[in-house]
Amino acid sequence: MEISDIISVSMGDIVEQEVDAIVNAANNSLLGGGGVDGAIHDAAGPELLEECRKLGGCPTGEARITKGYLLPAKWVIHTVGPVWNGGNSMEDQILISAYSNCLFLAEKHDIRSIAFPGISIGAYGFPVDRASVLAVRTILEHMNRPSSLEEIRLICFNDEAYKSYSYALKAFVSEIYSTK
Repeated sequence: MEISDIISVSMGDIVEQEVDAIVNAANNSLLGGGGVDGAIHDAAGPELLEECRKLGGCPTGEARITKGYLLPAKWVIHTVGPVWNGGNSMEDQILISAYSNCLFLAEKHDIRSIAFPGISIGAYGFPVDRASVLAVRTILEHMNRPSSLEEIRLICFNDEAYKSYSYALKAFVSEIYSTK
């Protein structure tokens, strides 16, 4: 199977994705918030909040998993991306860690399909062009190993994100095929 058959970029609503797991760009408390986090909590129902309370939060760059409850997805993988601070506070490494930890948690739970939002590109202010390159590179590097993942969706909420993630994926895939 070609990598372009596994990874896709599309416009959409993360809560409507019919995949095994969706990723929540959460805050450290995991107790809901704005943007993607609030939308996921609203769509999943109050049981998600109850399960998240038992987790005791999540450090930035790490990931935790819960059931999906009322969502089409069976699982929600919560991760906390970095707040953009000009690029001098290890933001790149923390964002890479957030994506990697989600992917490893998915593998641990034998998840076959996963949908990611743009982690940290909303209220946390991470530049979308930079975030998209880091996200796509991290996912492709993960997929260079044996993996249970058969489908990875990058779900974008606006045109800017869609263009950035699409461009990053196309550039990396072109690079991969030009070196074969």
